Amino acid sequence: MPEQGIAVRAERVCVQLAGRPVLREVELQAKPGEVVALLGPNGAGKSTLLKAIAGLLPYDGSIRLGHDELVSLRTQERAKRVAYVPQRSLLRSALSVDEVVALGRYVHAGALGGRSARDQDAIDRALRTAHADMLRNRIFTQLSVGEQQRVLIARALASEAPILLLDEPTAALDVGEGLAVLQLIRKLRARGHSLIIVLHDLADARSSTDRAYLLEAGRIVKAGPTPDVISPKPIRDVYGVRMIENARIGFEMDSPEGDAGP
Repeated sequence: MPEQGIAVRAERVCVQLAGRPVLREVELQAKPGEVVALLGPNGAGKSTLLKAIAGLLPYDGSIRLGHDELVSLRTQERAKRVAYVPQRSLLRSALSVDEVVALGRYVHAGALGGRSARDQDAIDRALRTAHADMLRNRIFTQLSVGEQQRVLIARALASEAPILLLDEPTAALDVGEGLAVLQLIRKLRARGHSLIIVLHDLADARSSTDRAYLLEAGRIVKAGPTPDVISPKPIRDVYGVRMIENARIGFEMDSPEGDAGP
């Protein structure tokens, strides 16, 4: 993985869904070894932006992976560069965890047509990295939500893509499962991956990400180092809540009268 430069750069990105503008002139970048958070209320366009970067939605503007325009890359080449992890899997077949993670190797023309030694090594390494090796022989659909999330991340890691896109990876997880996923995210950052993550928990974003983009109604309204974005004024402007910083970030509903506090 490159140690310098920009892994992902989005410029003037616009997306329409069913004729309705969802993203408007969005600008974003992510570097290798950096965790970038996409923040904002429901309907702000976070997941849409993530899917556009993954090549799953058409867009206007420019999205580049390194020096290459996303739309210029063939599907297999794009999948070697960027891996998307959904909030929930649509898998319903009774596949083992090993088989699910092996699906990540299809971009290298392996696994589906027989595993090479390199395929097996990538699968084993992905399972160990995601702390999912002990689940290898379990049926994916019988796992807890948190276990499934780790397996989906392992599937993405098996592709050996340097750019990882995670859509609300801690949603609906209990405290222990959520902490395990955040710890994994920090480990992947240390290994040089670029991660762009949709998060709702602002405390998690403050503790686990380097930079953040705050969206509202399809536009970026604040961007920068995460502590600058998750700060009283932007949070109050977008969420309508007052931010309280003690040992842990807390929030309370803003008063209807709008007091003069920050």
